[in-house]
Amino acid sequence: MRRPSRSAAQFLPVTLTIPSLQQAAVSCTGCDLYQRATQTVFGEGSVYAPIMLIGEQPGDQEDQTGQPFVGPAGNILDKALAEVGIARGDVYVTNAVKHFKWEPQGKRRKHKKPSASEIAACRPWLEAEMQTVQPRVVVCLGVTAAQSVFRKAVRLNELRGRPWHTPVASNVFVTIHPSAVLRFPEATQRREEYHRFVEDLQMIVRYLHNQTV
Repeated sequence: MRRPSRSAAQFLPVTLTIPSLQQAAVSCTGCDLYQRATQTVFGEGSVYAPIMLIGEQPGDQEDQTGQPFVGPAGNILDKALAEVGIARGDVYVTNAVKHFKWEPQGKRRKHKKPSASEIAACRPWLEAEMQTVQPRVVVCLGVTAAQSVFRKAVRLNELRGRPWHTPVASNVFVTIHPSAVLRFPEATQRREEYHRFVEDLQMIVRYLHNQTV
C-alpha cells in the first residue's frame, strides 16, 4: 500500500484564529524541515488585512528571530510598501513554508528551495491563515508561494500582471520575491527589478481600490 503523505493538517487547532494557529504551529512536525530549523516562523500582521503577502520560506534571520520578513528581503519589502503607501502593520505577511530549509556553506547556512512535497505538507497552515484573515487580495512573492497557492508548478512571468482565481483564493497576484532584487549582480539591474516590483504593488493597490468603490 502507498504510504500516506505527511501533512501539517493534523496539527491544526479546532478553532482557527491567528493566535491559536501560531501556538499550534510551534509543535508542527508535518515534514522533516522542523528537524534543522531553529523554530517555526508563522505569519503575522493585521487579522483584518485586505492584503496577504506570501513569501517562500523563512530566511536565516527569520529563523533566528521567529518573525517573517525581517532580513534583507524584508527591508526591500518594507521600502516598496512604503513607496506605494501601505503600512507594514496594515498587511498580513507569511510564507508558504514555515521552517527554514538550508544547507551548510562554510560557516553560513545557505537557503535551499523547498520541495513540492514540503510545500504541500505545509499548505494547511497557509490555507488556515487565508480562511482566518480572509484578505481581499493575495500576493504571491515568488514562484514557491505561487506554486502553493495555485497547487501546481507555475511560471512567474506567465502569471505576473493580472489577478487570478486559484483553488485556495481569488484575486491572486504574482510578483517576484524581494530577495530576487538582491541577487542581481549589477546595481542597474537591481534598480530596474525593484522598480518593476514597486509597479506590481502599485497595480495591486489600484485593483484593491477599484474593488471597494
